[in-house]
Amino acid sequence: MKGMILAAGYGERLWPLTADRTKPAIPVLGMPLVGYVAEYLAQFGISEVVVNLHHRPESVKRALGDGRQFGVKLEYVHEPVILGTSGAMDNARHLLEDDTFIVINGKIITDIDLHAALKEHKSRDALATLVLLKNRDRERFSIVETHEGLVTRFAGMPTASFDASTGAAPLMFTGIQILEPRIFDYVPRSIFSHSTVDVYPQAIAKGERIVAHVAEGSWYELSTLQRYLDISLALLKNEGVNTYCGLDSFVNESAEVRDSVLWDGATIGAGATVRRSVLGDGVRIRSGENHEHEVIVRADLISGLTPPAKALRGTIQGENFVVSLSQ
Repeated sequence: MKGMILAAGYGERLWPLTADRTKPAIPVLGMPLVGYVAEYLAQFGISEVVVNLHHRPESVKRALGDGRQFGVKLEYVHEPVILGTSGAMDNARHLLEDDTFIVINGKIITDIDLHAALKEHKSRDALATLVLLKNRDRERFSIVETHEGLVTRFAGMPTASFDASTGAAPLMFTGIQILEPRIFDYVPRSIFSHSTVDVYPQAIAKGERIVAHVAEGSWYELSTLQRYLDISLALLKNEGVNTYCGLDSFVNESAEVRDSVLWDGATIGAGATVRRSVLGDGVRIRSGENHEHEVIVRADLISGLTPPAKALRGTIQGENFVVSLSQ
């Protein structure tokens, strides 16, 4: 059985951390995000993995290499134009259409039991199985409606009226799906398309079995700067620490650094204060500076670049580009 990691996205909401790399290539506590996904697949015996590329493809290749360090063998598939979640599958169908396969988003960290999902997929003779979680915190993830264990519809975001009418936590899609090759009967050829918009509704309308596997376990989705910081701190807390310092980073003994993430080569001078912040590669915080709830990269990294539409606003402060997370 093969897997496919979706790694072609731009990562606009993670900019400027994605100024020189795509979203799945950003480091999370020293490991590229997409590396967590590759290791997850390997843990369940999925060793042959396809990775789609589009935006800054070299950054993903640098992060993953040939895959051996993560326990997988990789095959890269390039998209000259972005194709969407199911368009990406279509572009790689020649590598996937021989057997059941897994598709997983390249921006998540999880320990969900994939074997349990596979068992249900086979036992229920599904065309596709979507791995779902209960959205207990009512975060802004689309609601997946189900009936008798089958997906019936993809709805809007959780609301107070939804909670009042059902009395239960809404279900959300984790970005993990198990598919039979026959799914390609519903995937448009050679055009942009999304699974939840263009593929599954059509299959459901035809009476296909799209199984809803409601899982348990930890699941983190890193799609915004705030989520990147919060999830990094949550992972650090699990290890009993509050700050991560990357390779060749340096913190002066008189500086105060708390609840922060320092990428490689970051330097914090004497008497400086850094709290609840992310410092990119090579960022230098001068003596006496104070930073709180910010994302900071080197100013030269974004020189000449136009911030993407979904990016938070930032300002040049000396040799750094600073984005406040309080906006």
